[in-house]
Amino acid sequence: MDFLENRPREAELAVTDFRQNQPGDGTPATESTAAYLSYDSRNLYVVFVCRELFAEMRAHLSKRDDTDQDDAVAVFLDTFRDAHRAYYFSSNPLGIQADAIYTEPEGYDFSFDTLWYTETRLTDFGYIVSFAIPFKSLRFSHAPDQTWTIGLCRNVLHTNEVDCWPYVTQRVKGLIQQFAPVSGLREISPGRNIQLIPYGLLAGNHFLDQTDPINPAYHNVFEHRPGLDAKFVLHDALTFDATVNPDFSQVETDDPQVTVNQRFAVYFPEKRPFFIENAAFFETPINLFFSRQVADPQFGTRMTGKIGRWLLGALVIDDRQPGLGQPPGSQYDKQRAGDAVVRVAREFGNQSQIGAFFSSHDFVDTNNRVASLDTRLKLSPNWLLEAQAAHSWTRQSAAQVIPDDPASVVSIAGLPCLSTSQHFEGNAYWLNLVYSGRHAAFSTDYDDKGAGFCTDLGFVNRVDVRKHYTFGGYFWKPKRSSVIAFGPSAFESVLWDHSGQLQEWQASASFEVDFTRQTTLVVSRGEAFERFLGIAFRKHSTAIQAQSAPYKWLAFNARFTAGTGVNYYPAPDLPGPFLGNTQGASGGFTLRPNARLRFDQTYIFSRLGVRGASAPPGSAPGQAVYNNHLLRSKFNYQFTRELSLRLILDYNSLLANPDLLDLQTSLGGLDGGPLFPTKNLTPSVLFTYLLHPGTALYVGYTDGYSNLQLTGLPSPPLAFRSTPTTPTARIFFVKASYLLRF
Repeated sequence: MDFLENRPREAELAVTDFRQNQPGDGTPATESTAAYLSYDSRNLYVVFVCRELFAEMRAHLSKRDDTDQDDAVAVFLDTFRDAHRAYYFSSNPLGIQADAIYTEPEGYDFSFDTLWYTETRLTDFGYIVSFAIPFKSLRFSHAPDQTWTIGLCRNVLHTNEVDCWPYVTQRVKGLIQQFAPVSGLREISPGRNIQLIPYGLLAGNHFLDQTDPINPAYHNVFEHRPGLDAKFVLHDALTFDATVNPDFSQVETDDPQVTVNQRFAVYFPEKRPFFIENAAFFETPINLFFSRQVADPQFGTRMTGKIGRWLLGALVIDDRQPGLGQPPGSQYDKQRAGDAVVRVAREFGNQSQIGAFFSSHDFVDTNNRVASLDTRLKLSPNWLLEAQAAHSWTRQSAAQVIPDDPASVVSIAGLPCLSTSQHFEGNAYWLNLVYSGRHAAFSTDYDDKGAGFCTDLGFVNRVDVRKHYTFGGYFWKPKRSSVIAFGPSAFESVLWDHSGQLQEWQASASFEVDFTRQTTLVVSRGEAFERFLGIAFRKHSTAIQAQSAPYKWLAFNARFTAGTGVNYYPAPDLPGPFLGNTQGASGGFTLRPNARLRFDQTYIFSRLGVRGASAPPGSAPGQAVYNNHLLRSKFNYQFTRELSLRLILDYNSLLANPDLLDLQTSLGGLDGGPLFPTKNLTPSVLFTYLLHPGTALYVGYTDGYSNLQLTGLPSPPLAFRSTPTTPTARIFFVKASYLLRF
């Protein structure tokens, strides 16, 4: 490299004055860092020269974006100089890349992936990392003379240190506004930018079909799916995306979560590439667009980008899922839904913004429309105010109308998109005030959703609520100590319905201590009240949690909670919901015995037991309502930067008492569902060759087992056995994609 061989370099900016952002605030960095910037007609170049003892350095050969347990260097680029959005490019000492869009105040969006290059070298004094970022991978105005703002940072994990240039203080809320202007970028342009990513999928499925519970049977399905994602950039700033048979992301799996006895739907994040890219353009404080609501699309198009101070986003896509499983010959059979989302925002002042949102969901004679206005106002360097107002109009079919019966309405009170009429509408409001400083943090918000508010394309769990929430915390940050920060925090929330009846309140206090080596200890105590089906429940909980990465080869976390909770789905013979004792535990560890191997172990335990003071008839104190065990073992071996092997073993055991818990309703929703096995075992294997974003080859195999048993009898055709040895879903797939860039 030039930086070891003293070769001359042109158009270079040298930076050496890195200062701490954490744990200190402006104090000199403990590890020496120098950075050099230059450019030519095609690329921006950034080189970091980092000094660090090899024994303290943390670096692993891992998959892309998996550098959270590594030392790293990073560059932020605010190419529009709006102090709101910046590109983030990062690399660990071995050249493993991570990229994201950083947005104030939302933070990092790692769904962003683009093509750029890294070269690295380990030296006797530390390491050197070289970035080459093509202008074709960036969006910026087409002015002949560019001025951007830039931030350079380095993470040193063994001291929990973040060093930055220019000096970025914690006393100001926001990073981007503190970056340094860099001018003199002349005659640069992304040029013609067209990307085509064709992909193909071949898959064989062998599964147990329980659609007809009287005649369950095994079926074999061979799937071949071609698809195409296309991208076109107009005037260096607007991006047009189109998709045919979008990638369903079989390579990604949802992390384990407890889903039994949940009053509201559990949130699982989006995994499909077409939806996660540039998803931030459609985000609003109220979650009005949750792309997993679009279950089975075939065609879609999207436009995102920025013109001046205007942010623009539009999405149009179909969905085949609503027409599946409809009665044959009905007007809904095999019909598609049409979905559209539009988002427009205007930036003004210093990191302030006003925006508008509109979504439409149409399926035959039913539809849902949502319109919204929102704003973000940066009141001062430390204070931020956000607000949103939304209105929805919904038309549902006669079959969807719930009975005009007070008992029925009470039983589903608070759930969205349910009404006693075919046409209904409602409002939603949200207001949030936040303070953030070096030592203190404070936030308060007000959330109001009317009974008729509905967003078919969003994720809103509850309506007919007025909720107030306040959080405050203060942290001392001693200098030259193994304790980085410590202090108390507390929050309270109160929730009423629109008739003025109190539905919930919560209050919690905690104390946190942060040490070096990514070590944190938190103890908390909470008290709560909840009204469910007209019954008032008084609850409490105590929790302790810890996490640490004491060595480069070991990281671990643990959490334990104990308290009281509600059985929302009592068995049909019981008089109603009841309060029980809850215990919860979660924990895991990561082992990295060498730079290529990573093993992650996760365990989640949830228990609800009978409580003496509220034991239902026929039960005894201490008796289990359910015990839920979730176990995930994950092994990853990185042969090279591009080639990896991943093994996952998932185990889910739900041991429930059918005399106390309505298992079908608890897991299947209000209308019940199919017969659920109580033990599931799912091993999976995945080979990945990822040359760069867009060009990849995946070979995978997943084999699902449960403790279902086919009895061979007409009634019942299915029963349970003690061990999960019955195959229920087996899939082998090969998927390939290739990036064509013009």
